[in-house]
Amino acid sequence: MKRVLAINPGSTSTKMAVFDDEREAMRCTVEHQGDDLERYERVFDQWPYRLEIVTKALGEAGIPRSSLDAVVGRGGLLRPLEGGTYEVNGAMLADLEEAQRGEHASNLGAIIAYRLASGAGVPAFIVDPVAVDEMEEVAGLSGLPELPRESLSHALNSKAVARKVAGEMGKGYGEVNFIVAHLGSGISISAHRSGRMIDVNNAREEGPFSPDRAGSVPSLELIRLCYSGKYKEKELLSRMMGSGGMCAYLGTKDIRAARRMAESGDSKAAIVLAAMAYQTAKEIGAMATVLRGQVDRIILTGGIAHDEVFVREISERVEFIAPIKVVPGEEELVSLAAGALRVLRGEEKAKIYGQGMGKGR
Repeated sequence: MKRVLAINPGSTSTKMAVFDDEREAMRCTVEHQGDDLERYERVFDQWPYRLEIVTKALGEAGIPRSSLDAVVGRGGLLRPLEGGTYEVNGAMLADLEEAQRGEHASNLGAIIAYRLASGAGVPAFIVDPVAVDEMEEVAGLSGLPELPRESLSHALNSKAVARKVAGEMGKGYGEVNFIVAHLGSGISISAHRSGRMIDVNNAREEGPFSPDRAGSVPSLELIRLCYSGKYKEKELLSRMMGSGGMCAYLGTKDIRAARRMAESGDSKAAIVLAAMAYQTAKEIGAMATVLRGQVDRIILTGGIAHDEVFVREISERVEFIAPIKVVPGEEELVSLAAGALRVLRGEEKAKIYGQGMGKGR
């Protein structure tokens, strides 16, 4: 038996679980109040506070660190890299602390895992971080040399559900072609060919608008808005990611609240939700061309996949491409543990961050 501790730091919570092989032995979520985190100038500065929370939860559950075989954390905004399980090292921690690609709670996963693992004398890992970049070279051009496309997505859940669905088909992840649409606060739609995620919209600034992100918007008008004097830089950045998309139209980021509005006769809410589904379906269609029409399954996953109306509106537009599989929600802790277990069992070899890294292409 292999015992793995998985840690997923979020913007308002710290989630953790202990797995004995695939069996979940303990799970805990600690919600953070605003003042808990506001005292920290940078996200990375939060790690001692969050480490103490995880350590306390293990103690209360009666799970000694000495019983662990590995600790795995959510991967953050690292340099572009191939998918897989990476052993946490000094280069990775330095890049996450520097946060050149942005501040995000997921940047804390590696340092918390490393500190806990070091005390237990076991390895620390991350799995399929948001920075996974397996895009083909042709997909990296945007139209302006100064603005290359970046691969930042829900790679952890997207690859995990792809492996799961492939297994249900009796195949390996490397034997299938999938389009995976992760439908959450951000929406990322990825093309998977033979075990690689060869294209994906950057969920922070491309593709469909989502509950709190504007997605792709008219570029010339955006430039004019930047110079209009209406917004300061920080305000407009927040408008694009944080208070854009559905929130900008309806004043809520909660898909359930928006659906209730639509069902109670709010025509604006109905058209906004329909437009978000329309844009999602259109992006799925675009990814079908990336795979030259050779699509084994379209997978709809993430929290919004619980919304049956949203799923139906997408499905009606894309079901001609390939059979649709709905895997609602996201099991990030399970996915993290599974990646660590593959290495512990010798099914995969842990990759070394910073070693032979290019763009992952």
